[in-house]
Amino acid sequence: MIKVGILGAAGYTGGELIRVLLNHPEADIVFANSESNAGNPVSDVHEGLIGDTDLRFTGEMPFEQVDVVFFCFGHGKSEQFLKEHTIPASVKIIDLAQDFRIKGDHDYVYGLPEINKSEIQQAQHIANPGCFATAIQLALLPAAQMGLLTKDVAVNAITGSTGAGQKPGATTHFSWRNNNLSIYKAFTHQHLAEIKQSLIQVQGTLDADIDFIPYRGDFARGIFCTAVIKTNAEGNDIVAAYKNFYKDAAFTHYTDKAIDLKQVVNTNKALVHVDVFEGKVLVTSAIDNLLKGAVGQAVQNMNIMFGIDETTGLRLKASAF
Repeated sequence: MIKVGILGAAGYTGGELIRVLLNHPEADIVFANSESNAGNPVSDVHEGLIGDTDLRFTGEMPFEQVDVVFFCFGHGKSEQFLKEHTIPASVKIIDLAQDFRIKGDHDYVYGLPEINKSEIQQAQHIANPGCFATAIQLALLPAAQMGLLTKDVAVNAITGSTGAGQKPGATTHFSWRNNNLSIYKAFTHQHLAEIKQSLIQVQGTLDADIDFIPYRGDFARGIFCTAVIKTNAEGNDIVAAYKNFYKDAAFTHYTDKAIDLKQVVNTNKALVHVDVFEGKVLVTSAIDNLLKGAVGQAVQNMNIMFGIDETTGLRLKASAF
C-alpha cells in the first residue's frame, strides 16, 4: 500500500483527495493535516463523506510514516512551508499549488501526463498543473505539435465556483454567483505562464499570444473551454493529429461529437473536439476542475510515480442526469 499524507486537508481539494483515496485499492491515508480542525472528524467538514470514513484531522505531520505527501495549500504557501519544515528525502511530494510549475531552481516535474509521463515516472517531486491550464493545454497541444500556433489564439473558458476554493468570498456567495456570469483576470491569468511553457516544449517556439478570457460560471464543478486557432491546414490532417496525440492517453479522449460539460463532471476525463472552418479551427475541451484539473490528475501522477496502472482508483463515472 502507498502510505499517504495530506496537508491542507480541510479545503475543497483536500476533501476531494480524501474522497478519491478512500476508494483507491492501493493507497492508505496515514494523516490528513488541518491545524484549525485538529481532532475533528473529516466528515464534519467534508459532509459528503459521512458514513464513508472515521478519519479525523490532525495537527501532526508524521512524514516518516508516509511514502508521499500531497500539498493542498493555497498558491504561494508550498514554497514557504518547505523553508520552515523538513520532509525526508525519501518522501515524494505532489504539490497542487502553482509554486513550482515554472521551471527554475528546483527539481519539480510538471505533472501533465499527456506530455511528461516518462519524467513523472522518475520524479520525486511533482508540480500538479492548474485547472484552467490543464483544459487549455489539452485543447492546444496537438496543434502545437503540428506547429500551427503561429498567430494569436483566442481562448475562452468558464469554471465552476469550486475553482475559487472553500473560503467564502464576494464572488462565491450563492446569491451573487447564482444566475450570473462574470469575467476576471482577462489576459493576465496566472495559468498563462505554465500554458506557454508546455506549448513551447511541444512546438519548440511560441511567438503567438494566448488571449485567455476566464469566466466565473453559475455551477459548482467543471471547466468548458473553447480555443480558436487561425490556420489553413487541412481539416482532416488536424483531426487525425488530435486523434493520434491522445490515442494512448489514459483519460484524455478525442471525440468526433460536440461535447458537453456533464460528460466529464465527477470524472478524471478530459474530452477534446475539433471543428474546422475556412482558415480557422475551433477546439473545445472540458474537464472537472477538481479532478482532472486538480486531485484526479494528482492521483494519476501518484500512480505513475509508484509504477502502478495510472487509472487505479480513478475509474469514475460522470453523472449525466
